[in-house]
Amino acid sequence: MSTLNADTHSPLVAQHLDLAYDHREIVSDLDVAIPDGKFTVIVGPNACGKSTLLRALARLLPPADGAVLLDGNNIAKMKTKKIAQRLGLLPQTSIAPEGITVAELVARGRHPHQSFLRQWTDADEAAVLSALRATNTEELSSRQVDELSGGQRQRVWVAMVLAQETSLLLLDEPTTFLDVAFQIELLDLFCQLNHEYGHTLVAVLHDLNQACRYADEIIAMKDGEIVAQGRPEEIITAELVDEVFGIGCTVIDDPVTGAPMIVAGMPKKTFADR
Repeated sequence: MSTLNADTHSPLVAQHLDLAYDHREIVSDLDVAIPDGKFTVIVGPNACGKSTLLRALARLLPPADGAVLLDGNNIAKMKTKKIAQRLGLLPQTSIAPEGITVAELVARGRHPHQSFLRQWTDADEAAVLSALRATNTEELSSRQVDELSGGQRQRVWVAMVLAQETSLLLLDEPTTFLDVAFQIELLDLFCQLNHEYGHTLVAVLHDLNQACRYADEIIAMKDGEIVAQGRPEEIITAELVDEVFGIGCTVIDDPVTGAPMIVAGMPKKTFADR
């Protein structure tokens, strides 16, 4: 059981959460609160429950027990459109309809604000233009999404989420399959969204050094439990890396940012032992 930082004033809170796939328990009796106005990164080894937790926070995976609270309300009892006006999700894999342009895809982020009586408005147009500018994709607006590079497509999907005009963004492994340059570009964008636009972000990342460099808050998971939560400089130690990832390492100061930087040694376990 984890009760770390279970602050009910946070915008997104999990209480006594049990999560399972096909009756196989992944997460048990987990409590967590997402800090408001921060960039939080969830880290941990494969199959530890990172993405499972994020899916539950986004109401994509109903809990076997416990509850997720969005602004103090049980998310399971909220209307889908109401959630989409408050919370945006960038999933691991996103597939655009064939032939759709960037502008058309980003405009779909306005669907939560549409209704039979409220069609496209100047406010919708302004939101789409703002999202395109924030992600530096305005010049791509007339191009088809399937013509773009991987990094450009990720920026476009982020733009679509931004067009929802939600202040809370969940990002499930957003840098997967991108080369290092595009990873850094995208993480810089997320920091900009957090620092300049005030968005609360929660991301699942595999690269621990990137997490330390960019995150305000880190949630470290192992075997469906939260092992530690806090600022990178407060919780990232050689002992924690060993406990969570089974890797011996030295933790030094990042020469650029001063954040913790992990210099890994040899794994203590072979693949056969894991």
